[in-house]
Amino acid sequence: MNINMEKLELGNITIDVVKKDIKNIHLSVHPPGGRVRISAPKRIDLDTIRVFAISKLNWIKKQQSRIRMQEREAPRDYINRESHFFKGKRYLLKVIEHNAPPKVILRHSTIDLYIRPDSNRAKRRQVLDEWYRKHMKEILPALIEKWEVKMGVYVNEFGIKKMKTKWGTCNRQAKRIWLNLELAKKPPECLEYILVHEMVHLLERYHNDRFKSLMDKFIPKWRFYRDELNRFPVSHKDWKY
Repeated sequence: MNINMEKLELGNITIDVVKKDIKNIHLSVHPPGGRVRISAPKRIDLDTIRVFAISKLNWIKKQQSRIRMQEREAPRDYINRESHFFKGKRYLLKVIEHNAPPKVILRHSTIDLYIRPDSNRAKRRQVLDEWYRKHMKEILPALIEKWEVKMGVYVNEFGIKKMKTKWGTCNRQAKRIWLNLELAKKPPECLEYILVHEMVHLLERYHNDRFKSLMDKFIPKWRFYRDELNRFPVSHKDWKY
């Protein structure tokens, strides 16, 4: 698909303008910094897009303000009584040194991290990340199967990895879906929303009206879940969706 990139400057606001083969103009403001993007049909000239952007200026500023005020997670040190999230709930980390292979046990209000003495921050993070990954690998096959039946699509393969700028990706040709490891920390409905979002891409490549119609059909509350996902603390890295 042919895509043309341009920029608009409205005072101190820079807008990325993407022209492509779509029917309507789409305006979005992305966390964490409030980046503004307009996707527009190729036939619409830049002056017309500028007028459209000016008409939406108050809305843009309101969204940017909301996003920039959003709570952020500080970088983690993986020490005792540090806050960590799992399935949308906040837990306190309890570091327990022992001379045995590392493990993680979820308690009522704590995540107990059993680790060898003198293990550094990187090793503690690795152990906890693997625990998050194991959880996602356990629950995703049933979720994927559920939505394959509902949507009439087939996922050939799924993977979990850390991603700096996306919650998920879909390779339509390979029918492969990747999900961000951070989703293990979010409420289950947010994980399911992202999974369905990526699976809908197997039916529709672009974020157009048909895509939104399919999302409305399969998850009528998807916009609520999207907002819920963005309301939860995000890491110090830059995430968006």
